[in-house]
Amino acid sequence: MSEQTTTWVVGAGGLLGQHVARQAELLGHSVMRRPIPWYDAELTSLALREGLRDLVGSASAGGWNVAWCAGAGVVASSNDQLEVEQAVFRRFVSDLAVLACDDGRGAVFLASSAGGVYAGAENPPFTELTRPQPLVGYGWLKLAMEADVAALAEQTGTPVFVGRIANLYGPGQKLSKQQGLVSQLCRAHLTGQPLSLYVSLDTRRDYLYVGDCAQMVMRGLAGLRRSSGAWPDDGQRDIAEAGDVPAVVTKVLASGRSTTVASLIGESVRVFRRRPRLVLAAPGQTTGQVRDLRLRSVVWRDLDRCVRTTLAAGFAATAEDVALHVRRPVRYGPGRHTERDNT
Repeated sequence: MSEQTTTWVVGAGGLLGQHVARQAELLGHSVMRRPIPWYDAELTSLALREGLRDLVGSASAGGWNVAWCAGAGVVASSNDQLEVEQAVFRRFVSDLAVLACDDGRGAVFLASSAGGVYAGAENPPFTELTRPQPLVGYGWLKLAMEADVAALAEQTGTPVFVGRIANLYGPGQKLSKQQGLVSQLCRAHLTGQPLSLYVSLDTRRDYLYVGDCAQMVMRGLAGLRRSSGAWPDDGQRDIAEAGDVPAVVTKVLASGRSTTVASLIGESVRVFRRRPRLVLAAPGQTTGQVRDLRLRSVVWRDLDRCVRTTLAAGFAATAEDVALHVRRPVRYGPGRHTERDNT
């Protein structure tokens, strides 16, 4: 029987999902993609249930992964929207618990949000040992989802990798979602449209390139499958040398670098050779956004070796991708630019 692992990336059309799917393919996995009717909660749950049956039923001796990279909610989402998202996810986990019971071949990744769960925490940089303290419903949703997969692990023995992800950026971000400051800065430069900023320029965030994050996700899933790993570890040993893997591994997926919004704007000026049109929102117009969200991981630190992309290189790659969508050239000073063939 084939030893190939089958990985279902839920949300494969999103920023993280498409890169996780690509990384899984590079690792030789059979990648399962399935269109999900996210516009209707009942249809969504039915499609997810059918997908789980296909995944578990068809997986070979190599086992199966579920990489949950989906999520429509953002910091500004209403409670009603978040409640629907939570109900859909809870049904999904419940269905998975039935199918995975005594299966012993599976592993699960959940994309959570470091910014959401640590927004109200004190004394940055925040680590896995920091007590989560969300400020808005979005953060509480992420904690509830983490609790759901932890219960799944306890009930079925299926190992779970929870990634509390920093500010993700890179090629593939949907510009229509009006999120992702790097992508929105690129769009403002390329279209000439003003960009509204709802945080102060000294706001600190950790920006993680999506390709690096995808490698961390897949390596973390592989780590769950070994009788190895430790939580937390001292960062000096590889995952394979660190001891027994717990049922749930929660890790902050971040670059470990703190960047202010002002510095990010400066990087955009270096790429585009001009300043963007910015509109600074009045104080008090934002909720759920705090000034300092520095992050540091103390768990499975071997995975941090996957963070190789500099902010400059990641910004340039994002700019080229955004240019393909808005059909504008990206100029990097004299003699160098990229553009899309408009024919």
